[in-house]
Amino acid sequence: MTTEHPIVLVHGTRTSGRIWDDQVRALTEGGHATMAIDLPGHGSRAEERFTFTGGLTAIDEAVAACDRPPLLVGLSLGGYMSLAYAARHQDRLAGVVLAGCSTEIKGKPLRFYRRVSTRAVRAFGRGGGTWHVVGDMLSALHGYSPLADLRVLHLPVWLVNGSRDPLRFGARRYLTARPGSRQWVVPKAGHDVNSHAPVAFNRILMDVLHELRPPFARV
Repeated sequence: MTTEHPIVLVHGTRTSGRIWDDQVRALTEGGHATMAIDLPGHGSRAEERFTFTGGLTAIDEAVAACDRPPLLVGLSLGGYMSLAYAARHQDRLAGVVLAGCSTEIKGKPLRFYRRVSTRAVRAFGRGGGTWHVVGDMLSALHGYSPLADLRVLHLPVWLVNGSRDPLRFGARRYLTARPGSRQWVVPKAGHDVNSHAPVAFNRILMDVLHELRPPFARV
């Protein structure tokens, strides 16, 4: 029986599980069972509406399909949802990697993003692309505190951020909220760090998998 950890990958807003193609290929070749899911409102589930509960349910279905507790890896929206899931279901995971989501979701930038997405949907409707998903995402995450969830986590946590990603500048608060967590900052990469620097990102995931202890039994 294999002792390798499975991996569940969770994408960001207005993308899909296909953004993880480089990671799926590398991890699979390394002997790790890997699953890149689509959140509601994205990819194969584009006709659904995104909600906080729906996002958690999508992750839970993927985790339940694993034969042992997986490493959960999330980017941007997927990172926030992965953290929220981890805080609620620590016994079901081996660890969590949070990429491109090292800041609290609040303030003027958040309000501006909501206004832009709302106007885009009003102007173009559903035929105008995926801006409606941004509005759904912002509504779903309104009032959510990643720091509060980090403070209750006992799982291993790793942060991965591109050096050019403006959402990385709250990382110090994240590291303080979850003592013992680690951060990688990938040079010259932006928000979509796994796409901007796939080789570096894949190496980080391999390092994380090497650091994990042997899988523990599901309870």
